[in-house]
Amino acid sequence: MLIGGMQIADPKAFALEFSKFGAEVLGKPEAYITVQYQYNETITFGGTFDPAFTLKIFSLGNLSHDKNEQYSKTISEWLGKKLGLKNDRGYIVFIDPGNSYIGYVFQGTTFGTIFGSKS
Repeated sequence: MLIGGMQIADPKAFALEFSKFGAEVLGKPEAYITVQYQYNETITFGGTFDPAFTLKIFSLGNLSHDKNEQYSKTISEWLGKKLGLKNDRGYIVFIDPGNSYIGYVFQGTTFGTIFGSKS
């Protein structure tokens, strides 16, 4: 989920574009990518209301210190190009809850069962 302190002209188009980009960056099928954009006029960062963001990334099996460094760089550069956000105006939180802790309702199971890795 991306929470931003700037309104986007077409949030649906942005979400679709970010979905494709996110799949590419994380090396995941887009079928497993979910994007939600939420505008928040009261988000502050560094004591100002200048455009800022928080981004939460939930991903299974591909998060580590080195990868998260690269993801942070790539994503912040992309957000800068697309939205004009400065790379010193936001946080990205990386979360890997484990395969058994994300359900895939389409198949009525968890990714632990799908990937054969129950953790």
